[in-house]
Amino acid sequence: MNNSITIVGHVGQKPTTKIFESGKKVVKFSVAVRDFSTVKEDPQTMWIDVQAWNGVGDRVAAHITKGREVVVQGRLAIDEYIDQEGRKVKKPVINLTGFHLCSKKPASITASQLEPEATAKKLKEAAA
Repeated sequence: MNNSITIVGHVGQKPTTKIFESGKKVVKFSVAVRDFSTVKEDPQTMWIDVQAWNGVGDRVAAHITKGREVVVQGRLAIDEYIDQEGRKVKKPVINLTGFHLCSKKPASITASQLEPEATAKKLKEAAA
């Protein structure tokens, strides 16, 4: 397959969803990838933007959470936009075609640690 990329890393933030007037939707998130080298003692972190359209985006929104280790597969593209200062910016982005969850879901506060009212609110937020 031409133009195929696979990365492994940790999700940097909760995926965000944008719905367009046409009904199409895109879910965006970033992945932190550690760049290990025998030359450098300190590994560097590279942040890679990922976008998932429509049905793939629905699966991302349902399963991918901040801190989760994922394998991301997709096509490399260039995202172009105008920044706040009016400059044209080109940035690489992965158009997601598939993903695999590698690690357990990150630990969160358990229901027993919360008051009953806070537990109900937390469960509603988690379901959204």
